[in-house]
Amino acid sequence: MPHDNDTGTHRTRSNPGHRSTRSTRSTRGTRSAHRRRALRREVPGTVGLLADAGDFAAMCGYRTFGFDRPSDYADYLHHVDGLLRSFAARGIHTTVALFDPDEYAEYCGEHGLDPDTSETRTRFTAELAGSGTVLPYTGQPIDELVPLLVDEAVRQATWEYATAVLAGVGRCADCGEDIGHASFDRAADALKRLVAGAGPGHHHFVCSVPTEDEQLVAVLHADTTGDPDTPPRIEGRESLDFVTVLAAGLALGGPGGLVVRSTTEGHRDRVHGWRLDRGRLTALSAAAVFNAYCTDADTGDLVAPEPGVEYCPGYEVDAPGPHH
Repeated sequence: MPHDNDTGTHRTRSNPGHRSTRSTRSTRGTRSAHRRRALRREVPGTVGLLADAGDFAAMCGYRTFGFDRPSDYADYLHHVDGLLRSFAARGIHTTVALFDPDEYAEYCGEHGLDPDTSETRTRFTAELAGSGTVLPYTGQPIDELVPLLVDEAVRQATWEYATAVLAGVGRCADCGEDIGHASFDRAADALKRLVAGAGPGHHHFVCSVPTEDEQLVAVLHADTTGDPDTPPRIEGRESLDFVTVLAAGLALGGPGGLVVRSTTEGHRDRVHGWRLDRGRLTALSAAAVFNAYCTDADTGDLVAPEPGVEYCPGYEVDAPGPHH
C-alpha cells in the first residue's frame, strides 16, 4: 500500500460501491425516521392529570410512580406543563384527562390488574380518553388548565345526575306520559322564551336545583342581536346542560331558582329572576329579585346592592304543565 511521504498516512483506494451502499442505507434510515415522526403526529395522546394535592399524595404511595413525596405536587404540575408543551411543539394533539386515584384503584380491582405499574396507569388513562372527563390541550398554562378540568368534571357529573333524575321519575299516574321526557320538552321551550325575552345583549343564566343528594347548578351564556331571524349564540354543550338541569327541577316539583343577568351596550345591567315551585317556573317580582341578589347566601345578611344594576321582575316563560 503506498504511503504519502508528506503526511505519513496510508492511502486507501476508494470503494464507490461500498460508499453507495452506506449512503443508500443512511437515506433509507432517514426516510424511515421521517415517516415515523410524521405518523406520530397523526396519533393523538392523552395525559392523565392529578387535579389536587390529595390525589397526588395518594399516587405517591405507588413505588413505580415518578414522584414519592406528597410535597412535590407543584413540581409535578411543572413537569406536566413541560410535557404538554413538548407534545404541542411536535404537532401532537393531546387531551388531558382527570385522573382519580379512587376510580383507578376500583378499576384495577375490577380487572384484576396490578395498580403499581406504569402499564396499568397507561391503560386506565387510555380508557379515560373515551369515557372520562377530558379537555383538549390548546396551550393553556397549567394553573388555568387544572380548574378548567375540574369545572368540566363537575359539569359532566351534574348532567349525568340530572339525566338520571329524569329517567327515574316515571310516568304520570293520570295520563301515562313520561314525566322526564315531558319536563325536558318544557324546559327546552322555556329556555327559548328566556333568551327571547332577555332582548339584545350578552346574557348570563344560572339555574340552581337542590335535590336529596346534590345541588345541581347549570350556567349558560347567550349572545343575542334582537333580530328574530338571527339565532342566539350559545357556547358548546351549555344549552343541553342547562335544559337538563331545569327539566330535573320541573320534574321533581321541588324548590329551585333561576336568574339571568343581561348586559347591553349603553344600558345598565338588568337582573331578572324566577323560582321553581311545584313543577312551575314562576316569575319573581322586582322586590323579590332585589332581596335574592342582595342577601348573603351563607349568613342571610343583607349586602349592598351592586351599583349600575337594575333589579327587574321576571317575565312569563313557562306554560303550565299537566304533571304534579
